[in-house]
Amino acid sequence: MNYKNLDRLQSYEQLKSLGPASIKALLNAERVASSWVEAGSSLRFNWAALPIEDKHLEVLQTLSDEAFLIDKYRALVNGAVMNTAEKRHVLHHLARGQVGDPVIVDGEDKGAFYRAELTKIESFSAQVRSGQVTGSTGKRFTTVVQIGIGGSDLGPRALYLALKGWAAHEGLATLDAHFISNVDPDDASATLSTINLEETLFVLVSKSGTTLETLTNQLFVTEAMVSAGLDPSAHIVAVTSKSSPLANSREVRQAFFIDDYIGGRYSATSAVGGVVLSIAYGFETFSALLDGAHRADLQALKPSITENAALLDALVGVYLRNVLLFPSTAILPYSQALSRFSAHLQQLDMESNGKSVNRDGEPIAYPTGPVIFGEPGTNGQHSFYQLLHQGTDIVLLQFIGFLHSQYGQDVTVEGSTSQEKLNANLVAQIVAFGRGKEDANANKRFGGNRPSSLLFAERLTPQVLGALLAHYENKVMFQGFVWNINSFDQEGVQLGKVLASSVLDGSKGDATLKAWASIFSL
Repeated sequence: MNYKNLDRLQSYEQLKSLGPASIKALLNAERVASSWVEAGSSLRFNWAALPIEDKHLEVLQTLSDEAFLIDKYRALVNGAVMNTAEKRHVLHHLARGQVGDPVIVDGEDKGAFYRAELTKIESFSAQVRSGQVTGSTGKRFTTVVQIGIGGSDLGPRALYLALKGWAAHEGLATLDAHFISNVDPDDASATLSTINLEETLFVLVSKSGTTLETLTNQLFVTEAMVSAGLDPSAHIVAVTSKSSPLANSREVRQAFFIDDYIGGRYSATSAVGGVVLSIAYGFETFSALLDGAHRADLQALKPSITENAALLDALVGVYLRNVLLFPSTAILPYSQALSRFSAHLQQLDMESNGKSVNRDGEPIAYPTGPVIFGEPGTNGQHSFYQLLHQGTDIVLLQFIGFLHSQYGQDVTVEGSTSQEKLNANLVAQIVAFGRGKEDANANKRFGGNRPSSLLFAERLTPQVLGALLAHYENKVMFQGFVWNINSFDQEGVQLGKVLASSVLDGSKGDATLKAWASIFSL
């Protein structure tokens, strides 16, 4: 196994020689029926509306083999140091199940460590939900609020919203969850205005225990509780590292641990997502989500790209990004439950693969991560689909759809239900983008050959949601391996933080910074 830049691989030269297949010519009933790949936990990937055919698949398979993509994945789950910049292991897969060999780091079995934290989460969440653990006045908790930013907010929030309808349909007893992330005081104020502090448990998430935005919001909440005559320490738990100031703080009633080997954007299946989801929906729901993610992780080990949805999705994305030079990818879930899922994937993908140097710090001469954006259908159709259909840039489209809704409630209008109308729109868009339409009026002419894929399951359950999350995490990982970049650091996040601290300290010695700061009287 070796690590080479993409432009040093022979198969990349072969790939560049292949023009795109005509989606218009290929998109027929037989291709739709035969273009499925398993993604795990009943989630399936359909590539019928992508501009690839057998010759592309052969070269993409060769590229996968030449770049040792599966070998690198195995090395990662077996505990290799894959975050080369920070010299760290990458262990988010291990938080949801053993994919490879036991991983011993710093003298500790990390699989056992993550399992122990799950046991703590299971016990504590059950005590909260049963009323055994209460607030400072003895009242049961009815609300949980997560305080965190970035990966401590986007992933857990997206997953919470994604399961809300499912939990209602299943008749689960639930606690209402809210999220405070922005240091803008209006964010915390808006949340506090809608909850009963006496019945609220706060989950403070900061790996280092020093994240300025998060600690600022903690103080905002703490002052509100003190003003209400409450003891904040009875209303706050922490998700942090063992070395953090929060680990043994008297300001929190209990701490759940994560470590430096799970990056924020990959942390939703660790205690970062586990505490709030288990309190809101019960540990069994979170456990089912972990099971779905683990099954997708195992599926991603398959070396054949026609049996490995995450690998195929990643490699087609590389072809479209590096050969056809498509700049963007749109994530288009036809499910209101996934209203914040695209925002989570935006961080996952762009923070991971928005890099211009390889894993050794050397400049690279080819495109890497695309711009990611998205919105649930059919809202997106009335927003940015005009550009997707007729704009000058071609955008890769990734549809997500389900046969059934979550709540199970519906109405029939003009012979079809709302869910049938939703899915009819999804199907129509795939065909419209691929096939296009000829018209004498240029304004009504659609060129077609706009590529899309579909991730499909019968219903969005915790298992399917876990598989969907893991699919994208593994897709991003595989693409990072192809581009020979480090997908597990995020130095681009740090510079702004440093300068913000300088502004708050008076912008000493930096006239330009001080000039901008003066606009806001800083």
